[in-house]
Amino acid sequence: MPSSSQSDAAYSLTATGDGKEAAAGDAGAEFVLESKGTWWHAGFHLTTAMVGPTVLTLPYALRGMGWGLGLVALTAVAAVTFYTYYLMSRVLDHCEAAGRRHIRFRELAADVLGSGLVFYLVVTVQTAINAGITIGSILIAGDCLQIMYTSLAPDGSLKLYHFIIIVAVVLSLFSQMPSFHSLRYINLGSLILSFGYTILVSAACIRAGMLSNAPVKDYSLSPSNSGRTFDTFLSISILATVFGNGILPEIQATLAPPAAGKMLKALLLCYTVIFFTFYLSAISGYWAFGNAVQSNALQSLMPDSGPSLAPTWLLGLSVVLILLQLLAIALVYSQVAYEMMEKRSADAKHGRFSRRNLVPRVALRTGYVAVCSLVAAALPFFGDIVGVIGAVGFIPLDFVLPVVMYNVALAPPRRSPVYIVNAAIIVVFTAVGVIGAVASVRKLVLDAGQFKLFSDHVVD
Repeated sequence: MPSSSQSDAAYSLTATGDGKEAAAGDAGAEFVLESKGTWWHAGFHLTTAMVGPTVLTLPYALRGMGWGLGLVALTAVAAVTFYTYYLMSRVLDHCEAAGRRHIRFRELAADVLGSGLVFYLVVTVQTAINAGITIGSILIAGDCLQIMYTSLAPDGSLKLYHFIIIVAVVLSLFSQMPSFHSLRYINLGSLILSFGYTILVSAACIRAGMLSNAPVKDYSLSPSNSGRTFDTFLSISILATVFGNGILPEIQATLAPPAAGKMLKALLLCYTVIFFTFYLSAISGYWAFGNAVQSNALQSLMPDSGPSLAPTWLLGLSVVLILLQLLAIALVYSQVAYEMMEKRSADAKHGRFSRRNLVPRVALRTGYVAVCSLVAAALPFFGDIVGVIGAVGFIPLDFVLPVVMYNVALAPPRRSPVYIVNAAIIVVFTAVGVIGAVASVRKLVLDAGQFKLFSDHVVD
């Protein structure tokens, strides 16, 4: 009897004699991960997966390390993730050239590493990450709606969960878009939105830092060695989460075959956006507020006491842009769950919009959004949980596994620079992941006093 990894890998798209791809009765591949996109479409998907409102946490990451180490770490993580994503794409291209085009992360890991344990590990971690980001996006989108509502109706009686219900309804409607590829123009809009709110918030931070009543700029680090160590590794965990992706094979699956070489262009497009948005947000926010910067730079512009440090229209427009992009992010990270559902619930012999496939799709996708929304409403402290998920999830998937798979699949000589660099990345980021997980759990424990089910306050 075949193992789970073998049976799952058997659903991979295989090349036919005329160069086309045939899905062996795999509705998840044929419907959700249809391969019709161009490299710039993949670039839009990548950008939405990586450039989101989490960029506004980058000043907080710099706060834990200071200017010098913070900017070095930001640059190093950017370089390492670009490199590891490129290596993963090379492994996918290598397998495709050998007649095994993999469209799922779990299939790729099972084929290259040949271990059932690795298969289940990837499934578990990737599912946790994707569900976590979807839940977090719904939670923050509801929070954005609440901010907009309270600014218009300060004495309003609506609670956070009311706004989460509104987000859930809208997201349920958009979730019925049948395939990852069908999100390409939504993700182009997401790319534009990321430029918009980054520029607005960064301009507001620069303006706030120049006001006569601006907060005192203190860039000192924790006075204790242990405090500085925990702050440093927590900051690195934040950077790993911000640069995390976890769905690159699924994004590459949306490319029209042959996919070889196309992902490099997509990565270059994505990292061009990253260079502008990440550095602008990190530098402007940390310069303006120093150690006083909150975990979200936008919140630093809206202190609990005293007037806002930016015009109301600018803050309102920023919140609207962030809200819209959060819907796109939730849609992107839901695709892996939808693919898993339709692989088992849909029938590829019937049309995508046939009653046989449409009814279970609507029911399952709506149910998935409903469950994620319930968790978001019940756990307004989910941001701390996502921090732990990022430390124990993104680092293995995005830093360690790609270089391990490259060393196994393409087998560079052990004394070659590539092999040595890859081995160093494995050692360094395995250690960073372990320590970062401890630092994230420590923050979870420190914030535990604020944790209340169905609270009206989001713990950041």
